[in-house]
Amino acid sequence: MAGNRTFTMIKPGAVRNGHIGAILQHINAGGFKIVAMKYTQLSAQKAGEFYAVHKERPFYGELVEFMSSGPIVAAILEKDNAVEDFRTLIGATNPAEAAEGTIRAKYATSIGENAVHGSDSDENAAIEGSFHFAGTEMF
Repeated sequence: MAGNRTFTMIKPGAVRNGHIGAILQHINAGGFKIVAMKYTQLSAQKAGEFYAVHKERPFYGELVEFMSSGPIVAAILEKDNAVEDFRTLIGATNPAEAAEGTIRAKYATSIGENAVHGSDSDENAAIEGSFHFAGTEMF
């Protein structure tokens, strides 16, 4: 059964480019309720921990460097079928392949700077949300 929560981050490039409000508007228009949100910055250590699953991949160092390069907006979103619906809303990792109207098609500049992170499973959504938020910060 699909869960009703997912995790997202508006990445440093999209924050730098002034897209926070527009991306949040897409999220709201997509029927998602924000149940936790914070504006913060990951240290290189924390970015490395968050993306540890990619540690052996060739892009890991660049990913950690980028994700710790500036502020992010972390959020937990709620909606029926949240993970799958959010992944549809954000589009393909490569913005050149993302469907028209998706967040990545509109706001991403490259595969590496693809504007937003979206959890890929209910299990990872719970893990990623707990990485950024204490239970008392989720409503």
